[in-house]
Amino acid sequence: MLIVILFILIITFYLTVKRHYSQWQRLGIATDDSGPIPFGCLYRVMKKELPLGLVFSNIYEKYEEKFVGIYMLFKPAILLRDAIVIRQIMTTDFGSFHDRGVYVDEEYDPLSSHLFNLKGQTWRSLRAKLTPSFSSGKLKAMFETVDEVGDKMIRHLLEMVPEGGTHLVDVKDLATTYANDIIGSVIFGLDIDSFSNPNNEFHLMSDGLFKNPKSNVLQQIRHVMNFICPPIAQLLCRLGVNDPITFSVRDIVQRTIEFREKNGVMRKDLLQLLIQLRNTGKISDDNDDTIWRSESAAENLKSISIDMISANLLLFYIAGSETTAATIAFTLYELAMYPEILSKVQQEIDKCLTEHKLRAGGALSYDAIKDMKYLDLCVMETMRKYPGLPFLNRECTNDCQIPGLDFTIKKGTAIIIPLFGLHRDPEYFPNPMDYKPERFDRDIMDYNPIAYMPFGEGPRHCIAQRMGVVNVKVALVKFLSNFSIEPMERKEVEFKFHTTPILLPKGGLPISIRRR
Repeated sequence: MLIVILFILIITFYLTVKRHYSQWQRLGIATDDSGPIPFGCLYRVMKKELPLGLVFSNIYEKYEEKFVGIYMLFKPAILLRDAIVIRQIMTTDFGSFHDRGVYVDEEYDPLSSHLFNLKGQTWRSLRAKLTPSFSSGKLKAMFETVDEVGDKMIRHLLEMVPEGGTHLVDVKDLATTYANDIIGSVIFGLDIDSFSNPNNEFHLMSDGLFKNPKSNVLQQIRHVMNFICPPIAQLLCRLGVNDPITFSVRDIVQRTIEFREKNGVMRKDLLQLLIQLRNTGKISDDNDDTIWRSESAAENLKSISIDMISANLLLFYIAGSETTAATIAFTLYELAMYPEILSKVQQEIDKCLTEHKLRAGGALSYDAIKDMKYLDLCVMETMRKYPGLPFLNRECTNDCQIPGLDFTIKKGTAIIIPLFGLHRDPEYFPNPMDYKPERFDRDIMDYNPIAYMPFGEGPRHCIAQRMGVVNVKVALVKFLSNFSIEPMERKEVEFKFHTTPILLPKGGLPISIRRR
């Protein structure tokens, strides 16, 4: 009798699993079958062969249909391949796709409660509160700090590059240090210089997050479940499986806030604006005389907690440091292979510095940076070819019929947008592997704008988009006004396996430079 019951249970389990992993086929949807059950498309990620972003890009290139059914372990999802449909769900139909479907636990894990993870009205309310932080007036006020970090980078390079000689530099490593110091200075309000002191607390924390993450098996499972199955991630969190780096961030933030409030310290940075939000319930407009002043309030009247501040600073740190570094490094790497573009960029930089009466190698101005239009095209082309996040994700929150699709996307369905594949599709970007900044010139427009979305699209696009571009342009102007790049043969970047969503170049990005 026991054998019969066991046999029935095995058959039932088999049929249940088979039915689950055939739901896209039963709906007549093109289905990716590149990995065995239960891994699905994550098979090569589990084998540490490909990062997740390239897995999604490969599926994008493999099929021609507008959408493909995939399985991420036991999670079914729809991978979209049509730019019109993608833009539709991120803008017009945003009401049915406003959540990302990732882990968040506001009660037991407040450090997960940031803009990227939050859902529905909670997200909308926080977004409205934080948006004034990234106005042009605020960015202009913070610009001096950005400029100072750029100067530290140049002083570091000048010590390494001999007069009249060349020096091989890994611009990815250089840009990562610059980006970390930008985040540490402008967002966390710390006075750091990782070029002269690479062992500072903030830099070591960054290395632990991106370069050499030290996590046990349960923590690794937790990271995967954050994206694949939030309920399991929530359970692991409540069992005490947490990332120690997040608590390091909270400790830094709490110490900094307490020091400023105790000593009346005021700095023009994002943390100062969040302290103001915490104490007054809002962030001042650009024309408000009290814009950088923080009024104190009783603890029970604080509008947001230190955990909430820490969570969002951590988000800006994770989302901003590596994407900023990658855009800077990939731009310089591509310019090394296109000397005619490099010459055109440097001519524009020299001209703008002269027109704004700025000395090469000296302090920059926000207005001068804004006037460098060809440099803008280069940054746009870099973000096209190397998007900071190689994929975007959404979750269907209401059954939705999308024009152009012949079926209804059901509530709870995960949506994957393979941005890396989309941005390298010749249907939208002719000769996608060529580095052509001119394609974005308004008089040329050699691309389909509907497919270009490096910062996402719609109400949930990157809130710090303008800050990121300014940080990138400052580094490039500092670098290119002081150094020339030796031409090198064209060689496409190879990416190494990594557990984070970002794409990291295998072997760095070495280029040879000389003083101008």
